[in-house]
Amino acid sequence: MLGIIGGSGLYDIEGLTHIEWLDVESAFGKPSDRLLKGKLNGSDIVFLPRHGREHTLSPSKINYRANIDVLKKVGVNSIVSVSAVGSLSDKLNPGSVVIVDQFIDRTFAREKSFFSDCIAAHVSMADPVCACLAEKIEISAKKFTQDVTKGGTYLVMEGPQFSTRAESRLYRSWQCDVIGMTNMPEAKLAREAEICYATIAMVTDYDCWHPDHDDVDVNEVIKNLKNNIHIAKKIIHDLVVSLDINFATKCDRGCNNSLDNAVMTSPSSFRQDTLKALEAVAGRVLKKEN
Repeated sequence: MLGIIGGSGLYDIEGLTHIEWLDVESAFGKPSDRLLKGKLNGSDIVFLPRHGREHTLSPSKINYRANIDVLKKVGVNSIVSVSAVGSLSDKLNPGSVVIVDQFIDRTFAREKSFFSDCIAAHVSMADPVCACLAEKIEISAKKFTQDVTKGGTYLVMEGPQFSTRAESRLYRSWQCDVIGMTNMPEAKLAREAEICYATIAMVTDYDCWHPDHDDVDVNEVIKNLKNNIHIAKKIIHDLVVSLDINFATKCDRGCNNSLDNAVMTSPSSFRQDTLKALEAVAGRVLKKEN
């Protein structure tokens, strides 16, 4: 089942039928909001507003672990993240859609792993985005806008403040393409949970590096978000139609078995409370180990 994580400006999904609001508990705390489950174009999907429906959560306060855990619990095996970003490239204008394929994680105040209590595991993040899902998103996106870029590096900053000019210039020197505040540790946790993950990055501004454009502020972000979100919703609707119901099980990039050989801890050291907390995320491999 497909899960949609909505970023700034995307707080619901229009056109859903058979709607249910689900309260799902997590051993990792409280998720951003209840889960909205329904049918879109005949397919089951689950939607979670990352910042809450009233946008009450700043990026540092989002419980990323709980969000991914509850999505996995209700059967989500593929996640599309919709995220507002700033451009670090003169080739990416406000209104552009970027289907990123790499991240640089500069966050420092967030829990970044499910495996932090008596069980250690190490998953590969060499290719942090599911290429199969990204390809599907690209096909859908090009039906609604020609301003689509496949591939790019997303610099994830802690926030909630925007960059200094020196930081913006530094990230450009690293050849980063866009900058945002939310896709890490989200992508890392999705990989640990063996969920396909890809991002629709919607460009709203030029951060503060561009000499010919004003520095980013909330008013500019909101103004450009309105049109971006309209396009994002169209992409999601089309994507749902095009995705095979068994898409994730057919993914050939290894997302759904990323925990194979990842657990380092001896099963004799597993604690029952930790096993219970990790049941949805890692039960497939931990039951084998135990």
